[in-house]
Amino acid sequence: MSPRSYSPLRSVLYAPGANSRALDKARSLPVDGLILDLEDAVAPAAKAAARDAVVAALSEGGFGYRRRIVRVNGLDTPWGEADIAAMARAGADAILLPKVESPQAVQTAVAALDAAGGPADLPIWIMAETPRGILQIDSIAAAHPRLQVIVMGTSDLAKELRVRHTPGREGLLASLGLCVLAARARGLEILDGVYLDLQDEPGFAAACEQGRDMGFDGKTLIHPRQIEPANRIFGISAEALQQAQQIIAAWREAQQAGSGVCVVDGRLVENLHVEEAERLVTMHEVIRGRN
Repeated sequence: MSPRSYSPLRSVLYAPGANSRALDKARSLPVDGLILDLEDAVAPAAKAAARDAVVAALSEGGFGYRRRIVRVNGLDTPWGEADIAAMARAGADAILLPKVESPQAVQTAVAALDAAGGPADLPIWIMAETPRGILQIDSIAAAHPRLQVIVMGTSDLAKELRVRHTPGREGLLASLGLCVLAARARGLEILDGVYLDLQDEPGFAAACEQGRDMGFDGKTLIHPRQIEPANRIFGISAEALQQAQQIIAAWREAQQAGSGVCVVDGRLVENLHVEEAERLVTMHEVIRGRN
């Protein structure tokens, strides 16, 4: 894995497409990705204006390393077809499909993007936010080679499941776990859902830690103040980096000596540990290269 081919997704911020000021500010935020939102964050009367604003923002550029993802409205809405047609050639790094409940929904959206003249390799992200979608998440994750990322829509999902937003997210754990399994089985990245209480900084940090420990690659965010904790918690600490470097060095020495295993700090190291260590070091190099 080379630094050029890997881009972390520790923090991905929703930016309302109808808010030009928010789109301008997003260009300078230390966030890994931006979801330029045409769906939930935009009132029906503002949909067309938001679409035009996002096209203009993408055309103007200036987002640097930040991945630019556009969340379109579903094709079953009055705005979805126009969103797809406009975003197919707008220069986004990915298109995010909301409320995906079947593999066919992904395939239909890809066909619509292709028909609108979109690049043949334009990545697709999908929202997992309904019970039907969760129950079909593995087949959805395998729906198309261009599918790259699963994004948890935990607010909508909690509503549909009729579960409370508790600190431990007990009512969502089964759904979160299924989606992580599907992502890893299909070679996709996966982002945890948003945390709604902007005043509860300890709660947000705890949610990030829980998501990291469950296997999520990063967190979707609703406010810039959430960026630093997400970057830190889903990033690499100095201690973790040092350990990863030690594992790689020890493994290389073991290979040169003809051994398939080695020991670092009293712990057995095998090839699977080296792969994860290399991923962490690569992430560190990418992040350091941005500064």
